[in-house]
Parts: sequence; C-alpha cells; structure tokens
Amino acid sequence: MMFLFILIFAASMGVSWMLRSKMEKYSKTALQSNVSGKEVAESMLKDNGIFDVRVTSVDGQLTDHYNPADKTVNLSNAVYHGRNAAAVAVASHEVGHAVQHAEAYAWLGFRSAMIPLLSFTNRFMSLIILAGILLLETTPIPLTVGVGMFAFTTIFSFITLPVEFDASARGLKYISSKGVVTSNEYALSKNALHWAAMTYVVAALSSLATLLYYASLLSGRRND
Repeated sequence: MMFLFILIFAASMGVSWMLRSKMEKYSKTALQSNVSGKEVAESMLKDNGIFDVRVTSVDGQLTDHYNPADKTVNLSNAVYHGRNAAAVAVASHEVGHAVQHAEAYAWLGFRSAMIPLLSFTNRFMSLIILAGILLLETTPIPLTVGVGMFAFTTIFSFITLPVEFDASARGLKYISSKGVVTSNEYALSKNALHWAAMTYVVAALSSLATLLYYASLLSGRRND
C-alpha cells in the first residue's frame, strides 16, 4: 500500500510539472488568428446561444473556472489576454462547462447536486477519520462513518472526470471548427488540455487508494 501511495504521489508531482511546463511552452505560441482567450470565450458563448454568462478576469495562475452560481467564466489574466494555443484551449474548456450547464448535461448535474453534501463532508471528515483510527480498538463506528464519508468524496472525484473530458472535447471542437487554431496549433491546445485532465485522473486515483487504505484498517479490525 505504501508503494502505491508513493507511486501516485510521484505521478501527481509529474503531472503537475508537465501541466505547468506545457502551459508555459504553449503560451509562447502565438496564434495565426491572433484571437485572445476572452474573445474565444465570448464568441463560443454567443454561438451556443448563451447570453447570460459573463467572462471575467481573475488573479492567479491556473485559476480558470466556470461558476454556475453566478454564471461567470473566470479566466486567469494570462488566459484572458493571451493570444496563444494554451489560452484559447483553457478558455474554450471553461466555456464548455457553461454549455454543459445550459444544456443540463447529466454528469454536471450529478456533480452539482453532490456539492452541498460534499462541503459538509469535507468539513468534518478528517476529524471523524482521525477519531475513528484512534478509537478503532474500542469501536469501529467512527471509522465506518469516516470511510463512508471518504467514499462519497471519491465518487465525486470520479464523477468529475467525464465532466472535465466532455468540456475539453466541446472546447477543442469549437476552436477547430471556427478556425481559431491551425492544425498544428490544435495539437498544442489538445495536449495542454490532456495534461490538465490528467490532474483530475491522478486526484481520483489518489482518493481511491486512500479510501482502500482506510477500508483495509476497518476490515482488519472486523477480522480480529
């Protein structure tokens, strides 16, 4: 089990490094179309008949996200102003989430419905699991509750995957069909989104490995 954790940790570090490296590299690739991330986001929203979502600029790096609560596509400054393969890839991906929301995409609906309970779970889960481990020799109940809560967060991680992959597919299809990128630039945009998606894959696998570890502690207690 320890080897698995080390392997996943190494994979997580490697994917994070690759993502930042690719984003930095592709952000230096100016587009022939000279279109910015903001312009791509706004045109993609318009072309999908979405007129109640705003495109805004936020501070930070890799802070891009779609907020369904206030219907905003929030792009980091580099993506908002950038006129490169990385910027239009990220911008179109985030608008992909807005399109999912507008179309009531099922997986996004499942994920959104889980968020209120997820917030509650994340608030108390660590304390309950810690208490469960400390009290395991006395009673398995706290750890059982903790494992159940952690299982919920793991399910959330895996439900996130189709949401992210679909948003990328929507974004890539748009920038390709609208001539935002050339064939060579498209390959760069696709690769950038691939590494972004891999961060979610590694996170889901890490969550699953941790869940199996806690479950093994609980199983060992019950087999005593």
